[in-house]
Amino acid sequence: MISSAATVNAFTRDGGGGNPAGVVLSADGLSESQMLSIATTLGFSETAFVCSSTDATFRVRFFTPTAEVALCGHATIATWALLAEEGRIGPGRWTMDTLAGLQQIEVRADGLIAMTQNPPRFGPILDPAEIAACLGVPEFREDVPIQVVSTGLNKILAPIKTLEGLRAVQPDYEAIEAVARTYESTGIFAFSLETVHGSTAHCRNFAPVVGIFEDAATGTSCAGVSCLLHRSGKVGDGELSFEQGYTIDSPSEIRTRLVSSAGEIEEVWVMGRATTIARQDLEVA
Repeated sequence: MISSAATVNAFTRDGGGGNPAGVVLSADGLSESQMLSIATTLGFSETAFVCSSTDATFRVRFFTPTAEVALCGHATIATWALLAEEGRIGPGRWTMDTLAGLQQIEVRADGLIAMTQNPPRFGPILDPAEIAACLGVPEFREDVPIQVVSTGLNKILAPIKTLEGLRAVQPDYEAIEAVARTYESTGIFAFSLETVHGSTAHCRNFAPVVGIFEDAATGTSCAGVSCLLHRSGKVGDGELSFEQGYTIDSPSEIRTRLVSSAGEIEEVWVMGRATTIARQDLEVA
């Protein structure tokens, strides 16, 4: 059996950088084990599989090389950009059925892809010493907590005091995995409000629980940071931008949009652009 897969860089900045995702547009005939095998073969942090759905425009499943995950921001942006490129959808509003629930998708004529996230869930606030042991970071911000936040996936969000401190992080992956499992999270997303390009935050993602040591763009985590900063009084409604991937030579731009009422966040969107860079056929047993 032959399955066609594309490599799509999502959250590119000025056409470069971005986070590569695998995308299989015709996955109805694939079993779960075959999807995992393809994701393992491609070796990206996530591969998306597009299936038919009676409840949405498409059902999309996301696999890391080791496991299925409920939702992935950069693979979603990659998937819908490829669907538009292939002429299977046009500009407008669409829906996506995922393990994290039904997501709204917006495809703009200029190529920007936007996806909704679940309303934020704020979990426990963590002791800085516990996270410092994972990252080797002596100084965290005192005006934004280290907290578990989810807009579809739990992530420990760690506000580093300076950009220099964020760049100097030395991740202890065993310690990160242990603390992540304790809080039912995929890992630690560290960020600084000091940035390179005047963005909202500069970010780094460490998610060894799902086989990711560091990646270039993490949409769901940037959505979580947006909500945490909003709750902490650092940002208001509207669009925000995030830098990621600089320490692994893949500068990326992730954008988010927040809508709130009476101080409560009602809508969370993740937005970005994507470029298809390769296509291949895979033999699937």
